[in-house]
Amino acid sequence: MTVPLLEIDDVTKQFGGLRAVSNANFTLETGKLHAIIGPNGAGKTTLFNLITGTLPTTSGHIRFLGDDITDEPVHKISQRGLARTLQIKSVFGGLTVRENLWIAARSRFGVFAPFMSWRSCQKSNERADAVCEELGLMAHADQLAANLSYGDVALLEIGLALATQPKLLLLDEPICGMGPAETEKTVAKIQDLAKRIDIIIIEHDIEVVFNIADEITVMANGGVLAKGTPDEIAKDPDVRTAYLGDDDDDA
Repeated sequence: MTVPLLEIDDVTKQFGGLRAVSNANFTLETGKLHAIIGPNGAGKTTLFNLITGTLPTTSGHIRFLGDDITDEPVHKISQRGLARTLQIKSVFGGLTVRENLWIAARSRFGVFAPFMSWRSCQKSNERADAVCEELGLMAHADQLAANLSYGDVALLEIGLALATQPKLLLLDEPICGMGPAETEKTVAKIQDLAKRIDIIIIEHDIEVVFNIADEITVMANGGVLAKGTPDEIAKDPDVRTAYLGDDDDDA
């Protein structure tokens, strides 16, 4: 029997009197492009923060490929093969595209190691160039990240996550703020990446979600409202009431 990719078991996150995530339960399998959607304040990004160790849980358990990672330090969760991007794009604007990717790749060996071998440096160089090529950024490899278009910054941030060679990639609103051409380019790249790596995406663009996701989990009021294929979710009356009829669906 295949080990589940991710298991969210009765997970709750409380901030004082506010439950941002409330007794969330769901299991995701490998080999599918998963999406998490929900109205504003549903708890989607908070859940990502719990999965990646950015926030501690109040209760419940999170398992990644069968291992309990609940409240592990961020760096240990990353070392297990889990990487994410953020809603607010975060790259090193004063460094080139290649330098950004090199730092991310180097983190697998310890960025600030005082005695780094030439082999690890070479591997970081090779990984940075491979990711740059894969994302179609090689023409911008020596350009400062601050001078990239918004769409290319989004691709670079995905590249920073890919450079760490993750088993699971969490993308938090990767196409937010993009125009049609940039959206099409980024969505195509996400679909291509999903052929070889497990991806979970939070995205407010419902059309994109229903076009690319194999499976959708719907959150509302911090809990899980529904989970299924795009067709199943589109026909669910509770989902339509809670989310699909509401255009204000930012995370």
